[in-house]
Amino acid sequence: MMNHDRFEASYLIETPLDPARVAEIMAGEQSSGTFTRVAGETDELRNRTRAVVTQVEEFAPAATPSLPNAWLARKGVSGPYRRAQVSISFPVSNVGANLATLASIVAGNLFDLGETTGLRLDSIRLPESYRRRFALPAQGIAGTRRLTGVDAGPLVGSIIKPNVGLSPDETAELVSKLCAAGLDFIKDDEISANPDHAPLAERIPAVMAAVRRHADRTGKQVMIAFNITDETDAMRRHADLVAREGGTCVMASLNWCGFSGIETLRRSTDLVLHGHRNGYGAVSRHPWLGISFQAYQTLWRLAGVDHMHVHGVQGKFAQEDEEVVSSARDCVTPLTEDLDDRVLPAFSSGQWAGTAQPTWDAIGHADLLFMAGGGILAHPGGPAAGVASIRQAWAAVAAGVSLSEAAQRQPELKQALDTFGAKLC
Repeated sequence: MMNHDRFEASYLIETPLDPARVAEIMAGEQSSGTFTRVAGETDELRNRTRAVVTQVEEFAPAATPSLPNAWLARKGVSGPYRRAQVSISFPVSNVGANLATLASIVAGNLFDLGETTGLRLDSIRLPESYRRRFALPAQGIAGTRRLTGVDAGPLVGSIIKPNVGLSPDETAELVSKLCAAGLDFIKDDEISANPDHAPLAERIPAVMAAVRRHADRTGKQVMIAFNITDETDAMRRHADLVAREGGTCVMASLNWCGFSGIETLRRSTDLVLHGHRNGYGAVSRHPWLGISFQAYQTLWRLAGVDHMHVHGVQGKFAQEDEEVVSSARDCVTPLTEDLDDRVLPAFSSGQWAGTAQPTWDAIGHADLLFMAGGGILAHPGGPAAGVASIRQAWAAVAAGVSLSEAAQRQPELKQALDTFGAKLC
């Protein structure tokens, strides 16, 4: 059990020096110390505010450094380059309920330390009392299911394509077709927020009119994630317009809006907040630099997001399937034992009926948003057949039936396997 007065971060470090010594430098750098003791740094102050190294586990060294380092070069220090996982405990009182400062403490200048040739923030653990000082998801998994009327199974979604270029009326027409195809969820692309050719002030009313017409005909309220990425005041205005028009969800590009923007947005609306992580690869793709997803999603969950993108199994991006799966597990794992703050993992990128099986095999549940672009819009039977093929695939894998066997009875699934499976071979 964690001490309620402290939180803990773990790191992967690479250094030609003693990892235990480097861990102590990290702890000092991110709390009350610097490279030398200064006036006013009393023993009492250090005992009260100093971060503490709690674990150092060393791995096999590397012969060459992962990253260049001018500080070590000036000192003539070379390898071997020792690798370790280190954990550091920080006093909660050093931070308070301040997300931007929390991020700067667990990361910040650590990435520039002269003693390291690799450093990655791997995980963050918080005591429950501290977790409660930050925002919770306004809707989360349960609220998203309630708003969409999807009680079980994955939510099936798609993305507005073409990504940019459609007028408000053209976007509404496409949304109308996608709603008729049987989708639960439709989102803007991350690169289309408030363009001149389709400003949100016009696009939101046009799209929501189409959604309302579909709801009037069918009783189904499709969730639309409008991309309102912008400066903070503009995002609040956009969210207010979505709410006035009867919408239930907004989307923001987390990395570019920043913690403060997302926190302010969360406080100003109870709409579902669909967190898009575009740009995350810049801080994650190198194994000895940046931020692992567990730590990354922890920080954004403290901002109050309801959905988090994790990419997709057998998808079109660079991440290994193992990373996608572990990211999805992070999203549905409460940050503390006694608090349900789970968020809905959003799978996308190259998804189609055929990726339902490996996704199910890896995670074993359907509390997820499964989004497909080409897997729906490029289905030879049309979008409705594309949606049907995905639902058929998920029903089959949940029942323990192979996709090939299910396809013998379901033509939409068979068409998907014949079309997209052949292209991937």
